[in-house]
Amino acid sequence: MHFDLTDLRLYLHILDSGNITAGAARSHLSLAAASARIRAMEASLGTDLLQRGRRGVTPTPAGKALARHARILLQQAERLQQDLADYAKGVKGQVRLLCNTTAITEYLPEVLADFLRDHPNLDIDLQELPSARITHALRQGAADLGIVSDAVDTRDLQTLAFRADPLVLIAPRGHPLAAKTALSFAETLSHDYVALGTDSALAIHLEEQALHVGQRMAIRIRADGFDGLMRMVTRGVGLAIVPRVAVERWPSTDAFTCVPLDDAWANRTLHLCARDFAHLPAYAQALLNALAP
Repeated sequence: MHFDLTDLRLYLHILDSGNITAGAARSHLSLAAASARIRAMEASLGTDLLQRGRRGVTPTPAGKALARHARILLQQAERLQQDLADYAKGVKGQVRLLCNTTAITEYLPEVLADFLRDHPNLDIDLQELPSARITHALRQGAADLGIVSDAVDTRDLQTLAFRADPLVLIAPRGHPLAAKTALSFAETLSHDYVALGTDSALAIHLEEQALHVGQRMAIRIRADGFDGLMRMVTRGVGLAIVPRVAVERWPSTDAFTCVPLDDAWANRTLHLCARDFAHLPAYAQALLNALAP
């Protein structure tokens, strides 16, 4: 076996993203170079590590075993780097932070920018995922910190309250639902929607909630970000569900009406979580301290 840390990081990036092209991009490698490294790893082991399909790749049983060991080895390498950095000036390292849609777009840009400015030796690997996938990644040791909705199971993880983050319905002026004082999500599903992109954690969450009540969202168009979504609602295209914080920073709400949702999952709180706050490496502890309320 002749693997290096670049091979292992590439392999985990491919698994996390679900395809070789995205994994190569995250590893700052060309697709050809990434494919050659994976083929060399498989040849060295004498077995396939990935099952390749039309929708991406999944690990074989051997690939799952490699992933478990790769995560351990890379964590040990990070800790080695940290221990040696103690002999130099300042803390060095990269924190992997996984977040849901609202956290990554509404709450974190300024906080993370200030953190990076104040910690020039630290980098952040930031990725948007649905909350359930974030908790799974934390349990597998695939990330340092996560920010998730309190609607997901966080047993066996440690958590800290981060922000109150209720979701609300916005409707164009004159829409039949605009006069309501409160609504359930199910009551809205006979109407047209504007939604976020298919890769958005919030879009995935809302479509799953619709399926839970035996319905589907009637999505007319998908917008890139909350600003684009709200601009389309003001033009009467359809309804949308957004975090209340996005409505509060909108310059004018004269063109749409904001209606509270009475579903328990919509009245949510975001939580910071990790496997064990006390055992985070120093560079992840530094980010935790910056994020903690």
